[in-house]
Amino acid sequence: MEESVSFFKEAFRLKDVDAGQYSPLVLAYIGDAVYEIIIRTIVVNRGNAPVKWLHRQSAGLVKAAAQARLILLIEEELTPEEHSVYRRGRNAKSATMAKNATMSDYRKATGFEALIGFLYLNGQYERMTELVRLGLERLERPEKEMADEI
Repeated sequence: MEESVSFFKEAFRLKDVDAGQYSPLVLAYIGDAVYEIIIRTIVVNRGNAPVKWLHRQSAGLVKAAAQARLILLIEEELTPEEHSVYRRGRNAKSATMAKNATMSDYRKATGFEALIGFLYLNGQYERMTELVRLGLERLERPEKEMADEI
């Protein structure tokens, strides 16, 4: 991923940015796209399939409710800085809301997307990937298995 980002930076003459200078909603805007491409890449990598099936698989993981669950499953793994970015995104007042989400899920998802955007813009691709991978693994584990660990 780092090589492709470097390629785009060079090809489009993009300047280095300090993600801390962006509003939480701007971070969520880019984070939404980055998370979507990660999920679509994973789903497509499972094999050639009808686009309708691919979309259903992707949509189940990118909807606000899934993102809200994912961030709750990894929240204890966040560094203080990452938690601060998540909290700022979660608390940001947006003019819109997802159609099929509760306000609580929507805000948590916005916080998660802000975190992904922050890590992406700061070039922390390994950390971003680690958190997404961990969250997806925990989302896919059976509820009983997770309850046994608590």
